[in-house]
Formats: sequence, C-alpha cells, structure tokens
Amino acid sequence: MVRLGRISYVNMAPVFYRVGLEVEEVQGVPTELNRMVVEGELDAAPISSIEYARNADKLRLLPRLCVASEGAVDSIQLVSRIPLEQVRVVGVTPESATSVALTKVLLPEAEQVPLGEEADAKLLIGDAALRSAFEDPTPHYDLGRLWQERTGLPMVFAVWACPEPLADGLAELEDALVASVRVARAEPEQLAFEAAERYGYPPGFLARYFEKLRYRFGPRERAGLYTFLELARDAGLLESVPELRFVQTTGAAVA
Repeated sequence: MVRLGRISYVNMAPVFYRVGLEVEEVQGVPTELNRMVVEGELDAAPISSIEYARNADKLRLLPRLCVASEGAVDSIQLVSRIPLEQVRVVGVTPESATSVALTKVLLPEAEQVPLGEEADAKLLIGDAALRSAFEDPTPHYDLGRLWQERTGLPMVFAVWACPEPLADGLAELEDALVASVRVARAEPEQLAFEAAERYGYPPGFLARYFEKLRYRFGPRERAGLYTFLELARDAGLLESVPELRFVQTTGAAVA
C-alpha cells in the first residue's frame, strides 16, 4: 500500500475528495511532509516546491499534479499595518518553506524572524491565513497576487514528490488523485459542503477558495516554478536550479 502524505490544510480537499484507491494516509504541515519524503518515510506527498529543488537529486515528481494559484490564493498572506515597501522585519511561519522563500523573493531587503517575535509584518499560511482574513482587520497582502503582478505567471507552492528508489503503484496513485480532482471540479457544491463539515468554514467561502486553487502541473505552472526557483537562487536561497525529473506515468491532464 502506498504511503501517501496529505497536507493538513483545507487546500487538499479536492485532491482527496474521492480517491478510489486504498492508501496509507499520513497528515502533516508542509515542512513535516518535506522531511518525511526526503528521508524516505513516505512514498509520495505534496511538498514545498523550494524543498523539492533543494533535494531534487533524490526525488522525482508526479507530472500532472501540483498546488498552485493564478493570482490570489487566499491561504498565503502577509499581514502588515504598514505598506509593504516599508516592511523591514517579517515574522515567518515554521510550517512552510516555499512561502518563506517567496516572501524573501518579494521582499529581499526584509529580515526574517520566527513568528511571534516583534516584526513589521507576519506571514500566515494555510488555515491560519484563511481564519485571519475573517478575524483580523489589519491589511492582508496575498502572496499569490503579488507574485502574479511581478511575473505574470502562476505560483507553484507545492509539487508532488516521490523519493528514490520509487515505490510501486505511483502511476495508479496519480491516476486516482487526478480523477479525484476531476470529480471535485464537477461537484463544487458537494465538495464545499463536505469540506465545511470537516474544516469549519462556510461552504460558500470554501467554494470560492477552491476556485482559486490550481492542481494541474501544466506548461504555465512549470514556467512559473522555474521562474520562482531562478529568483530564489538569485536571492541566495538555492545553489542552483535543478532539472524537473518525473515519475514515468501516462494519463490525461487534470481539469
């Protein structure tokens, strides 16, 4: 049975909506799954795109899946009472490597400190970012939108990585996850209702949120990922930009 990681945020609901395959599911925040994949404790998982780049020599990617946005993503927010161009210190979450790297790319002059320390702005991701948008009137700056304004490309926050040596059944796993996304797209109201029951957000809010997420790892997403990795390298966050190496699978693209 495939050991499959699942990010413990609501953004995974469409991918896991109707997975017609028996798997051993392991939940965690992105940085936990990053470590488990790199150390071979999982057979496949969505991991931070920057972390894939740092360990590309020992990982391969599922070619049809990622977690991306074309513009605003809602669940990755910089919260700041002052304009971003004046921000000099950012408190960053320990839960996400890509969002921390993206913050450095977008605000290269800003020092980063652990979340909770004194700072001009704070980085929130996942469900904490979604809740903050409800509860905190402080201005929120969406990193997906900031990225698109800078580059004109989608932002790929996570890729589906598999450690070498590759486990059996990865092609079937990808087929099952892609099919789940397709069913979720075809049943947006039911998806939003079930996700609301599990995660506690209003269904209408989740329906709008899911529309902003992209799971298809197509040519534009790959171009966006390469651009992000190049800028991360230029910011000193990567030694080099790796080649994207894929698991050999066949099948139709994600809807």
